[in-house]
Amino acid sequence: MPKKNQKNKENFGRGVAFACRVGDTLEEATGSTIKKRDYVPVLEGEPMERRWYRVPLPEGLCADGSDYYIYIHKGTSRNLCLFFSGGGLAWNRFTAAHPTTAGKMLTRLPNYYWSNLRPVTQLMNVGLGITNTNSAHNPFYDWNFVIVTYATADLHIGNSSFSYLDEEGVERVLHFHGMKNVEEAMKKAACFFPDPEKILVAGNSAGAFAVAALSGYIKENYYPGCRDITVLSDSGQLVSNDWKHIARDLWNSPKELVDALEGKNPTLDWFRLLNKKHPGAFRCLYASSVFDFILSAYYNDLENRVFRTDEEVQQEFRAQLVQMVHELREINPQFGFFLNNWKIPGLTMGGTTHTSVRENYFTRFEEEGVTMSQWLSDAVYGNVYSVGMHYLKG
Repeated sequence: MPKKNQKNKENFGRGVAFACRVGDTLEEATGSTIKKRDYVPVLEGEPMERRWYRVPLPEGLCADGSDYYIYIHKGTSRNLCLFFSGGGLAWNRFTAAHPTTAGKMLTRLPNYYWSNLRPVTQLMNVGLGITNTNSAHNPFYDWNFVIVTYATADLHIGNSSFSYLDEEGVERVLHFHGMKNVEEAMKKAACFFPDPEKILVAGNSAGAFAVAALSGYIKENYYPGCRDITVLSDSGQLVSNDWKHIARDLWNSPKELVDALEGKNPTLDWFRLLNKKHPGAFRCLYASSVFDFILSAYYNDLENRVFRTDEEVQQEFRAQLVQMVHELREINPQFGFFLNNWKIPGLTMGGTTHTSVRENYFTRFEEEGVTMSQWLSDAVYGNVYSVGMHYLKG
């Protein structure tokens, strides 16, 4: 077991990296990837093709009560990617009192979730990995996109307000508003893209949990007629005995999702529910690195109140991943996996990367001679297979 500590004050260098990373202006976020003339800050009227738009949702809300918006991109195909961003989570008063800021990250102070969609918290949401719609190396460059941004600390499934005392002792409210934000985002998605030929529901980090939890809801309520849906959960493993309590008592999540939480792994439980309710309706995919430096730190905090990663906790993470893959294959023998052992010196703290689908290396790094972008593209066109399974042996 990881080493325990009586207080949650030890934090590893980068702080929270469940973060969705998007610039308030795309030219600031992506440099030369997307030119300034390609960016329209707020959508008015019909969107033009091959442009990104920021769409305010008046009924939406961020954790700190600030305004909420999503991003859309009108491509040249009839295919649609619904992408759920990540950005941390809060599960008690201590974590609620420590949202992420640039200063906390730099000084290694406790920081657990993005509480708003201001520029510093939105770096790189658009323009990298699968959302790089200006690169022919990206097989999804011509797709339509709806990016469900994230700043509610509740895995996109909350519906409550939570009072806590901030670090100065001032009473604050954290708005677990994720489920309402999703509802409003999906209304826009169905309006702009009512009849897609293919749908990919994808998400990374906190958004990876939402993919398992909400894909059935999306099909039932917004795209019941689509017969070609693939789902990708990229890095959504976090084991704890407390999930039912968190989802029910703090977040006030939908009863069906709360009732499905029978074990320690919510992504596993929600995929079980998805496949039970909709057998054969989805191509199911899961991606992960084997020693994820971020998820292992969150697990260490949930288990031992130490927000830190090391070799011991990373090995435990890998053992949990082995079990998760085994059980996902029991749920659906056609499940496809992309596992990797990618490390970035100076960043991954002796472990491996956290998420790949919305990173530069989505189209660059290879595992068994296959990039993640090629693996995902093959899957959405019907060729589901697994990569990197040898990392689970031994």
